[in-house]
Amino acid sequence: MKTEKSIIHLDLDAFFVSVERRLDSRLMEKPVIVGGVGDRGVVAACSYETRPFGVHSGMAMKVARQLCPQAIVIKGNAGTYTKHSHEVTEIIKSKVPSFEKASVDEFYADLTGMDRFFGINQFAKELRQTIIKESGLPISFGLSQNKVVSKIATGEAKPNAEKVIQAGTERQFLAPLSVNKIPMIGNKTFQKLLNLGVRKVETIQNMPVEMLESVLGKNGRLIWKRANGIDFSPIIPFHERKSISTERTFNRDTIDMVRLHATLVAMAESLAYQLRRGNKLTSNVSVKIRYSDFQTQSKQAKIPYTSADHILIPKVEELFRQLYTRRLLIRLIGVKFSGLVGGNYQINLFDDSEEMLSLYNSLDKIKNRYGEHSVMRAVSMGAKTIGRMGNPFNGEPPVVLAHRKQ
Repeated sequence: MKTEKSIIHLDLDAFFVSVERRLDSRLMEKPVIVGGVGDRGVVAACSYETRPFGVHSGMAMKVARQLCPQAIVIKGNAGTYTKHSHEVTEIIKSKVPSFEKASVDEFYADLTGMDRFFGINQFAKELRQTIIKESGLPISFGLSQNKVVSKIATGEAKPNAEKVIQAGTERQFLAPLSVNKIPMIGNKTFQKLLNLGVRKVETIQNMPVEMLESVLGKNGRLIWKRANGIDFSPIIPFHERKSISTERTFNRDTIDMVRLHATLVAMAESLAYQLRRGNKLTSNVSVKIRYSDFQTQSKQAKIPYTSADHILIPKVEELFRQLYTRRLLIRLIGVKFSGLVGGNYQINLFDDSEEMLSLYNSLDKIKNRYGEHSVMRAVSMGAKTIGRMGNPFNGEPPVVLAHRKQ
């Protein structure tokens, strides 16, 4: 007999705001917004007290301030949030056999079979209490047979609560909810469904799957399955892909600084694009140099989670300057981003504007459509062969290439 799975989804409530409140208790129960404080800044997180005013993450700070003028606005510190995210990760890691860190503030874990020792529901409750006690941060969870239903259940439980969906009751739990509660239904799809008169998940449950496919294309079938509580997506263990890197061996050892600089920038730019394409953020940057006498040195730096060129490229340049002290000919240089987690670019744009967000979105769209080299920085033009064909986050093991000559 096939064992029913037990998948928990844990999500830290209004994570950045909760960290700020932990550092300053005067912010408790007050409307708080974290994000870019300039006129063109973006809301990275907002407390539940601001939500009745229509404030939500991703909106322009200017608009948020108009909607909720009494809100306390904090610039936020990505480094602090990274540290607290690591803390929670360590607690979960010590308690569960297998987990996935889906982003800086959400996790999935497979608790199947743990009821032989004690009830799974009891274990889940205790895990949540341990996280709250040790990290001082509020967290909610949803527990069901699969990732999708658990994620939706967490959303319904919030803030700072828990919801268990018993096996066999998935459809009735989902039926009364608004269709935009289903993961992967964005604004466009939501609009399409509203135009069809589809508001509740129940309507999708009762539609023939072919009808949904004819309206929404190939995603129609997936959305229909999710609406019916069917999902077999696996937990992707935290340890699967911890880093991405690229290196270049020169066919002739060089100290041509212009060429070395162009290659480094091209590498950082290419890796940052791969991160954004895979919805990943990095928290560790390292640069490697191999000299003509085969001596190899590397230097690394911890940074707040990011996937932004304008943060990563200067960091790579700085590490190279600190590392290159021998004034010898260089045979190889490499760049590596590690400490990866899932997460979207905009969450760490505290200093940046909507323009910066839309610039990255536009550049990535062009690259996705016409290839990685369709648009690049002028400084890296000389290093056109840097870059990769495939997506490093498709679950396949990394391809080990022979060092290409330049």
